[in-house]
Amino acid sequence: MPPERTFQRAYSPQHKEQRVTDLMQAARALAARDGVRTVTLTAIATQAGVHVSAVRRYFESREEILLGLAEQGYAEWAQALTDRIHGRDGLTSTDLAQAVTATLVERPLFCDLLTHVTLNLEREVTYERVHTFKFTVSAILGPLQEAITGATHLTPEQTGDLVIATIALTAPLWQAAHPAETLTRLYAEEPTLAHIGIDFAPTLTRLLTALCDGMTTAHK
Repeated sequence: MPPERTFQRAYSPQHKEQRVTDLMQAARALAARDGVRTVTLTAIATQAGVHVSAVRRYFESREEILLGLAEQGYAEWAQALTDRIHGRDGLTSTDLAQAVTATLVERPLFCDLLTHVTLNLEREVTYERVHTFKFTVSAILGPLQEAITGATHLTPEQTGDLVIATIALTAPLWQAAHPAETLTRLYAEEPTLAHIGIDFAPTLTRLLTALCDGMTTAHK
């Protein structure tokens, strides 16, 4: 029988900052392992080694914690894509679509979070928190859009539309490409339905390529 966990309260500013980090890391580990929708406040507290009642000294809800992970995800994705296209010029639609898709495939937790951000995370936090979230993400995406514009033939407005479309497409495509166990079993037992399943990377690449091609043609 494992030893009983001893919960210790954080008192100093440094300890409190470390506690926030521990809770975020705990939520990240749980969400990456079991999926965002399964994460509970109790599970986060247990994973971080604190009593569940203590979590509310730092976060009002699980949604606030997960929204923080989404902020981190946006920052990591934007930096990765910027680095990937840095120094490139005249990227084709396919090149850009492949770069966007590759940086998303490398971040499965972020792709999962994108679904839950609009469905419930933004809806279940305070006005102040969602206000901060929106301004933080906007500040993150600004330099990314500039990098894409500089590396392609897209206008700034078209680049903005591309980023919006990427986020909007990634959320449902990722979920469809990673079906529940019941659907996985259904596709295996009913081969005639297997075509319903989606392969995330090639599907997103095709759709983004078509979008970029369409916008580039319209701009000429």
